[in-house]
Amino acid sequence: MVLSTIVLSTNARFGSVIVLKNLAHDMALTIRQAQVYGIAVRRYEGANFDVGYGMHFTLPAEGNLSTYELFADAIENGVYDPGETIQLTTIAGGYRIVDICAREAATGIPICGVQEINMVFRRPEPDACINGSINANGTCVSSDDQVTIIIESNRGDRAEVVVEASGQISVH
Repeated sequence: MVLSTIVLSTNARFGSVIVLKNLAHDMALTIRQAQVYGIAVRRYEGANFDVGYGMHFTLPAEGNLSTYELFADAIENGVYDPGETIQLTTIAGGYRIVDICAREAATGIPICGVQEINMVFRRPEPDACINGSINANGTCVSSDDQVTIIIESNRGDRAEVVVEASGQISVH
């Protein structure tokens, strides 16, 4: 009886952690999809093949569901603008984005509590332009070299999706 109680009580937490990790990996795969679209010359609306693709994350207001967007940087400014959404993902089931941290390249210090973050991928490089802008030469101007998106389950378990300016994407 005692053994059954222990197994059943830990089984729910184990299931929650698995779903959280799957969610983090799905988020990382969507970021990778934006990276592939950005460097693989994907067509956007007609014959436009010279568009960068990116991800837009926002911290939700208390009680709201978390969302994130895969977008086409049609205006070529390095940030998400209304009307550029390719895919909107809503996180439900008690899971949500609880924090976004951007690491400043100059100091190496992460700043958390960032309300929104954009990352854009433009060919020919797999690099991420994190919270920056695209100048007239098509290069990224950004002071951030890493972003961490922290997601949490309703049980308090956390997972992190980390994107480096070099284009590396990892889940912790």
